[in-house]
Amino acid sequence: MTVPGGPAPKAPPEAAGVAMIVAAALTWGAIPLFVRNVHTSAVVIVFWRMAFALAATLPFTLAAGGQREFAALPARRKVGLAVQGALLGLNWVLFFTGLQLAPVAVAEMLAYCGPVLVAALAPVWLGERFDRRILVPLALALGGTALILGPTDLSGGARTWLGAACAGASAFTYAALVLNAKRLVTGMSTMLYMTVEWVVALALLSPALLLPGPTAPIEWGSLAVLGVVQTAATGFLFVTGLRGVRADRAATLTYLEPAGAVLFAAAFLGEGLTAVSVAGGLAVIAAGAIVARLAPAPASGEAP
Repeated sequence: MTVPGGPAPKAPPEAAGVAMIVAAALTWGAIPLFVRNVHTSAVVIVFWRMAFALAATLPFTLAAGGQREFAALPARRKVGLAVQGALLGLNWVLFFTGLQLAPVAVAEMLAYCGPVLVAALAPVWLGERFDRRILVPLALALGGTALILGPTDLSGGARTWLGAACAGASAFTYAALVLNAKRLVTGMSTMLYMTVEWVVALALLSPALLLPGPTAPIEWGSLAVLGVVQTAATGFLFVTGLRGVRADRAATLTYLEPAGAVLFAAAFLGEGLTAVSVAGGLAVIAAGAIVARLAPAPASGEAP
């Protein structure tokens, strides 16, 4: 952990960072298994997901002196963290609303334009030198995801179009989250970054407490897993890994999430694998393997 006057967190070796992001992305693939068990609105799901995540991380943040670290941050960094928390809450609400209103394939494909936006905007936003080598794995990952999710259908009327719009908007908030995170985590502990982000998001989403919430034990258990495993643990892996991996490469690796979702659905929901979905999964895996084997690119001009 970073403490006032202490050393800044070191970026992990790139190979270790890639492994962390891969582990996080594959674990996120199990999210639909638990969301299906919770029968309430997207805002309520997001609120309790963050609440469980915060409950899991806050004790560690406080024990490591997180309050002193936060107090020592410049006002600009604190504002940046607050904006990041608002973006995170908005991103998840948009994505889950898209999943509830539009066909899953439509919502997933539109949301997964986010990594493409990250790769396109990183040179401008972060000052990272554009790496042409990322184009092939990025195209493989996006194409593979399209094969996994299959044909899309927007013939469901206004409800479907609203869901598609929410999912599409979540791609932009996702890109902003990743690009902002790459800048904000410099010189800041991962635990503090996540804790402040979730506190802000929870405060903004607190009206969710007025809405009908989960009642069955399986719903609360699923929300606990979403918060502790799918948010706190994977968030720590992703943010820590992001310190040592370029934003465009990290974004490409997150395409392993839908590939993992297909495998989890086949294993636990009895959803069959088709030759097309297998081909798509292999394309995504190939993209990840290419990214993992890329030699380090020239250092970027990241701002703290």
